[in-house]
Amino acid sequence: MATGQLKDGIVAGRLSPAEYADNFSDLHPPLDHHEALVEADRCYFCYDAPCMQACPTSIDIPLFIRQIATGNPIGSAKTIFDQNILGGMCARVCPTETLCEEACVRETAEGKPVQIGRLQRYATDVAMGQGKQFYTRAEPTGRRIAVVGAGPAGLAAAHRLAVKGHDVTILEAKPKAGGLNEYGIAAYKSVDGFAQAEVDYVTAIGGITIQNGMVLGRDYHLADLTASYDAVFLGMGLGGVNALRAEGEAAAGVDNAVDFIAELRQASDLGGLPVGRRVVVIGGGMTAIDAAVQSKLLGAEEVTVAYRRGKEQMNASEFEQDLAAANGVTIRHWLQPKRVIAANGKVAGIELEYTAETDGRLSGTGETVVLPADQVFKAIGQSFDAAPLNGSGTTIAMEKGRIKVDAEGRTSNPKVWAGGDCVADAREDLTVAAVAAGRDAAESIHRTLTSNGRA
Repeated sequence: MATGQLKDGIVAGRLSPAEYADNFSDLHPPLDHHEALVEADRCYFCYDAPCMQACPTSIDIPLFIRQIATGNPIGSAKTIFDQNILGGMCARVCPTETLCEEACVRETAEGKPVQIGRLQRYATDVAMGQGKQFYTRAEPTGRRIAVVGAGPAGLAAAHRLAVKGHDVTILEAKPKAGGLNEYGIAAYKSVDGFAQAEVDYVTAIGGITIQNGMVLGRDYHLADLTASYDAVFLGMGLGGVNALRAEGEAAAGVDNAVDFIAELRQASDLGGLPVGRRVVVIGGGMTAIDAAVQSKLLGAEEVTVAYRRGKEQMNASEFEQDLAAANGVTIRHWLQPKRVIAANGKVAGIELEYTAETDGRLSGTGETVVLPADQVFKAIGQSFDAAPLNGSGTTIAMEKGRIKVDAEGRTSNPKVWAGGDCVADAREDLTVAAVAAGRDAAESIHRTLTSNGRA
């Protein structure tokens, strides 16, 4: 046990540099050439391809795996990028165990699917490592499109529009592009600065300009964009973190899991990141698991995830739950926060109330338990802040607190499209779904701005 690990409170340096390096190494090391060939040979190349049906971007999975099997990883990468230009990151962070791999015939027959995600990473890594670009820009159309947000949806939209010959300006609030891929996923899922390498790869097509530090509603307004550009794509993420609604949650040591993950992703020295000795994470999604596992990897002695419903209702996949357990995280169900216990203004514990579900409705039972804690993370969902959208002369219709769009991503404003987490029907935490939304909206924008596909 490293020096200082038993210290109470939120402190840094709980582990040695070697332990940090080992803990935050690549979760799924890349396949080498031989391993990729062996794994590709397991594919049945099903004619009805249930794996392809399960992929939100509809990548031709049997084709790209066959191309790997025949020694053509570059061709395989093109098959992937044709549908998903962020295929490299999706191969790393996509919950393949609940999408393509869950649908794999090998999974049904043997309980061991083809490792589609790792094969996708193999092919895209080969192409990106060689700087292989598969697309050239069409003749300039003279059309200008503004994209708000440089996350997966925005980058996918920008790339597809640039390929069509349009000029794209991406307005990003944060210092770096990448959105969720850069700031919102566990560090061990994307190592060695891959998120920025992918941004560079995507923008190498040309015709894409990224302006960082540009906040909608502060530095510019939607009305400005609709007046200055031929079309606008909104690809903002979710800015707000839901409150615990528990007494005492203002105590020092109650932190947002999203901010914790972002800080960790940007840290140059993991040993300088403070973490509690006893950590409690409230929530049941991927963010909760990422925060919990990384707390343990930073040296927290006890980490508990408390979720208000049962195991089957958790948004985090079974693989992610098993990953947490394998790293020493305890997951407790049917518990909701009631009161944060503070001493001298700092978290000392949290009182949780047991819950029960009756006729589909969740309620507290009145019975409580107290868990000692010096750090509590809130990971109970994020909210979309619609205030910057409206009130600037342009009105965007909302639904369920998010932007209302049609099947092609069009909003109530004829010049504005939207996709990703900011829209009402978004599949949260799925990078691949955001990519599909951005890609499809770009095609709709192109059709709208051109006649018969020509400028």
